[in-house]
Amino acid sequence: MTIRVPFNNLRLQWDEVAAAAQADINEVFTKSAFSGGPFVERFEKEIAAWLGTPHAIACNSGTSALHLAMLAARIGPGDEVLVPAHTFIATIWGVLYVGATLVLCDVEEATGNIDLLDAERRITPRTRAIVPVHLYGQPADLGRARVLAATHGLKIIEDNAQAVCARYDGRQLGTIGLVGCFSFYPGKNLGAAGEAGLVVTADNALADRMRRLRNHGQSERYVHTEVGYNYRMDGIQAVILQHKLRRMNDWTEQRRRLASQYAAGLGDLPLRLPAVVHQDHVWHLYVVRTPRRDALRVHLEKAGIETGLHYPVPIHRQPCLQNLRLDLNAYPNADAWASEGLSLPLFMGMSQAQMDHVLRSVRSFFQA
Repeated sequence: MTIRVPFNNLRLQWDEVAAAAQADINEVFTKSAFSGGPFVERFEKEIAAWLGTPHAIACNSGTSALHLAMLAARIGPGDEVLVPAHTFIATIWGVLYVGATLVLCDVEEATGNIDLLDAERRITPRTRAIVPVHLYGQPADLGRARVLAATHGLKIIEDNAQAVCARYDGRQLGTIGLVGCFSFYPGKNLGAAGEAGLVVTADNALADRMRRLRNHGQSERYVHTEVGYNYRMDGIQAVILQHKLRRMNDWTEQRRRLASQYAAGLGDLPLRLPAVVHQDHVWHLYVVRTPRRDALRVHLEKAGIETGLHYPVPIHRQPCLQNLRLDLNAYPNADAWASEGLSLPLFMGMSQAQMDHVLRSVRSFFQA
């Protein structure tokens, strides 16, 4: 019988938390605490302590988190923001939503994270912020980013949508820049049962402003001190996230063990394996690279193995940005990642039989 290997299996996470979470979910309905409220506040307090940050502000998506961060940092028209050209599209929305100027940078050939040498070449007197994306679960080079920010007076806004639980210099990602942005989209390492996100900061004034902005700009009920947004987190999402958070350390170690098996089982093939360059990796995605990516994907599909493409159309080639008249040849590493990258299955609860089947199938492709 052919072994089926899904790209992810979120049911396995739910099975681990269902018994403990169900009573809290029932209480959400009993108290009708559906939008914001005590369950969200409880989650905010617990994840702030876990991350080691004074302020954690829950919101309804990682995209909203990035928008709130730009607003709180007072980035706006005339300001330029440095962003990697290889990332999920949500990274740029916050920049565009506030009317700032998007400045794309190429990425590191080894990691896919923002190339800070390229970023530095693109700095002008109008540059106000940089958005390091901790891509696929690995930290961007925050050491160099902090030097760049200090030298040029830039604000660091971390896009930590994919690297919850990873550390840099002993600190949790998301807590190192001025603001850190998290996505809890269901497929993330820490995923909700729908849409959810988080912004964190050590700045009291920024935290207060982001709390107002996510709740219609209210300083008190029905008093709106500025234009705000409906970016509140649902109570049910907070309950699910709080129970999953308590398993994050164990689940992350599972992901690391699976990544180690891939490295050991595929290391002798003509296949570019992901490199751990910047201190830590929590393996949100295990992305291999080969010019034969599409053929390998078809081969694995025939073997009952689902794979993913993250992200086959880089930012500078997106149709919605045609009006920016970008130099499409200015981001060669981003283009290489987009055309060659293939995400192999890696998820909490992946069985040894499933791992062995993927390893055999990948090897058979290159040995044919």
